[in-house]
Amino acid sequence: MNVKSKKSILSGHITVPGSKSHTIRALLLATLADGVSHISNPLPSADCISTAHAIPLIGAEVDMALSADGKPGRVWTVNGAGKDIHLPSDVVNVGDSGSLLYFLSPIAATFDGWSVFTGDASIRKRPVHHVVDALEQLGAKAFVSQPGSSSCPLIIKGPVGKQCKIVTGGTVSSQYISGLMMAALRLNEPVEIELTDPKETPYLTMTQKWLESVGAQVYISDDFKHIKVSKPAQLKAFDTTIPSDWEGVSFPLIAALLTDSEIVIDNVDGSGTQGDDAIVSVLKSVGADIVWDKQKNTLTVRGGKKSSDGIGRLSTENLPEGELHVNLSGFPDAICAVAVAACFTEGTTYIEDIGVCRRKETDRIVVLKKELSKLGAQVEEGEDFMIIHGHSPVLSDGSENPAFCLHGAEVDSWDDHRVAMSLSCLGLGLRDGSSVTVKDAECCSVSFPRFYEVMNAIGSGFETV
Repeated sequence: MNVKSKKSILSGHITVPGSKSHTIRALLLATLADGVSHISNPLPSADCISTAHAIPLIGAEVDMALSADGKPGRVWTVNGAGKDIHLPSDVVNVGDSGSLLYFLSPIAATFDGWSVFTGDASIRKRPVHHVVDALEQLGAKAFVSQPGSSSCPLIIKGPVGKQCKIVTGGTVSSQYISGLMMAALRLNEPVEIELTDPKETPYLTMTQKWLESVGAQVYISDDFKHIKVSKPAQLKAFDTTIPSDWEGVSFPLIAALLTDSEIVIDNVDGSGTQGDDAIVSVLKSVGADIVWDKQKNTLTVRGGKKSSDGIGRLSTENLPEGELHVNLSGFPDAICAVAVAACFTEGTTYIEDIGVCRRKETDRIVVLKKELSKLGAQVEEGEDFMIIHGHSPVLSDGSENPAFCLHGAEVDSWDDHRVAMSLSCLGLGLRDGSSVTVKDAECCSVSFPRFYEVMNAIGSGFETV
């Protein structure tokens, strides 16, 4: 499916689906627990459905409350495996979900026997050498099936031994660290993890809060280099409501800022467990008109002529040295939204500490440079950074900025959901007569099902072509 995006004005209220990160953690912990858990407002995305299909392989039962036409319902019920949990009964195909791969493989290593993990073409390019090393430190056997490869298929022979201390980098991803923390719930001795260079640390805090909610004792040092997890006496079932996904919130947020729009994003998570909420302060630092009401859990976003000054110009001019420096080590999935916003921001934006973005669904540094350049953006690339020289469509007096040079073109999503959504939103901010066509745009269902329909309900005007 190709989607065409052109200048639009957004208005009204929008609700973003539940958090993928929270949903997958809830499903796995409900599986480990004894009893029946109820998960309200789960994200019915491809990654979460892959998880729901995987956990019966280790003994849980999942009811997604499917409608007559097969759509998942608003409350999912998990009958946990608990003490009857077992070795996966088949090969675990994680689809396109790195979270599921990195979370479940350490859990599988606690069983006596062989487990095999694979996935789609994207997953079979993502590294697992860090998982192999960590599991071998615990006393399990782990290796990849393809000689010379560092990717899936991943084969694991458990159980882990008596060694419960791991020293690992943490730079490739935080997800396998969360997986090791969850695997600790199956071990009699506390698991200690030493991280030499921790990244994506808000997600470790998210995992900590989830584990503590089911009775585990978790210690994380202030610098995130020392983690210790002790299993609870009994892991019981729970009922929970999944908050909205900040990674999804970022797209209607930037779409409104790039256009003459005013929208309200409802059911915004103010718990602080999703690091991507930092995008609000980043955008406000360049003049974005955003009001976060933490009592009502809403974000009111006004862009362009609808902003409080009637201009809505984004600029780095009031920042030190007139530059925006954004360190994304804590929320690297925001790179696509931040990069698009930077293209419409007058001044230079440095997006830093993003080496992990090369190991996502795509090499997002390479892909963003390539696709944004097709649209006229000025982008530089480094090993773990990007530099974007942006221009606002308007000058400080609200008149048209002759330096604004973004234009329409056909671009490729690279089957990366965040690339597809960010480039689609970019098209909304172009001048009359220009449009962006995003190829293979249906991949957004990985994290934001019905994205184009939901956005069209507030006026985005996305067209299927």
